[in-house]
Amino acid sequence: MSTSMLSSLESVLAKMQALSDVAGNRPISAKPTSSTESGFAAELSRSLQRLSAMQNQAQDQAKAFEAGVPGIALNDVMIDMQTASVAFQTTVQVRNRLVAAYQEIASMPV
Repeated sequence: MSTSMLSSLESVLAKMQALSDVAGNRPISAKPTSSTESGFAAELSRSLQRLSAMQNQAQDQAKAFEAGVPGIALNDVMIDMQTASVAFQTTVQVRNRLVAAYQEIASMPV
């Protein structure tokens, strides 16, 4: 996932959190600092980290296969690459739906 895509997603999430805080008459919260926090933003962050790890592992395995490292089968490399690709496409679709939902909520009259 590209850095600009991640930063735009983080920006959308920050705006959604600010709107939620304002709607609930709560003070605007700071960014979470603990890795053990729960909630939507924390779960989304963990999911993006798992996706990144999956993509990195698939790329490392492909490089190892290309280098001729013994014990790495082509079918395993192809399955891992396709799994990472499907996970990325799913993440993109989730991001698109989040952005569409945010835009719809932002355009609602108060």
